[in-house]
Amino acid sequence: MPELLGRGFCGGHVTLIFTVEDQDHDPINQGSRGIGICLEDGVEIICLGREGSGELDVSFTKYVGDSGLYEDALNLLSGEIAEIMDYDWEATVKLGLPTGQGFGMSAAGSVSFCNSIQRAIGIPYEEGRRRSLKIAHLVDRKRSSGLGDVTALSTGGVEIRKVPGSPFSGHLLNTGPGVSEGWTAEAGIILAWKSEGGKHTSSYIDNPEWRALISEAGNRNLEELSENQWDRSRWSEILVNSKKFSEESGLSSEESRASVLRKCEKAMIESGIENSGEGLLCMLGTSVAIVPNSLELGLERVDEFMRLLDAYGLNSILTRIGEI
Repeated sequence: MPELLGRGFCGGHVTLIFTVEDQDHDPINQGSRGIGICLEDGVEIICLGREGSGELDVSFTKYVGDSGLYEDALNLLSGEIAEIMDYDWEATVKLGLPTGQGFGMSAAGSVSFCNSIQRAIGIPYEEGRRRSLKIAHLVDRKRSSGLGDVTALSTGGVEIRKVPGSPFSGHLLNTGPGVSEGWTAEAGIILAWKSEGGKHTSSYIDNPEWRALISEAGNRNLEELSENQWDRSRWSEILVNSKKFSEESGLSSEESRASVLRKCEKAMIESGIENSGEGLLCMLGTSVAIVPNSLELGLERVDEFMRLLDAYGLNSILTRIGEI
């Protein structure tokens, strides 16, 4: 048997507004409605396959992840493509962003991993892409690590998720039930976070009180944004409603999250970036996305702002809105 080699990449995702829609017994139909931003930075994985019995060895570069995520993805993927278990796999995972900070890295990791294995064994591109997204959605639901990240990533750009659920389903990999729309722009975004991880996503979406608060606030702030055409003309509304959602849901009042936001806002004032940008909480990390007020003009004084973030003990990275 020859050695097989495949590469996969998927950008991350920041959720700004969302609801919890997981009442259906079938995880394919579970997910969220909401709004977010897909990112240029994410997860790159190279998989090497050698004759074996389906063993998986995962190694990480830059940031450390959870190898169990990729084991779950492999198990689900092998249920649809049995031949991948004729090989032992070495997966080298390059995380461009930290996990557990609201950057959609679980979803991006699963998508990238499934893409790399399917490319290694020669699955056609579109078939592989759809299956990767479906499997990633199922992994997120199994681990309670995400709701709508995968549906968002299936569209790209600045996206609105109108119907909850996986973007693809069934053995024929049909479209839906999840429905999303996206648009993109050439705009930089700064992500800032504290090194200590926050609560796991499941602490919120599996908690009845948080679920109710989040969904009520999400539905209110999605009402107007769900109407009319979804394009870059909605940007100012997205900024306003995202801040309202974080306050009305109670998520911005948690001290770990509020502390990061306060430091970012202080650095924005001192650097002068406040004149060109807005700080929005990333759901559900202890992190903030600093986005431009104007997509045409972009962020100013980026270097000085990021220097101040470092002085305040926050990590940061300059990324961009992802493609669609």
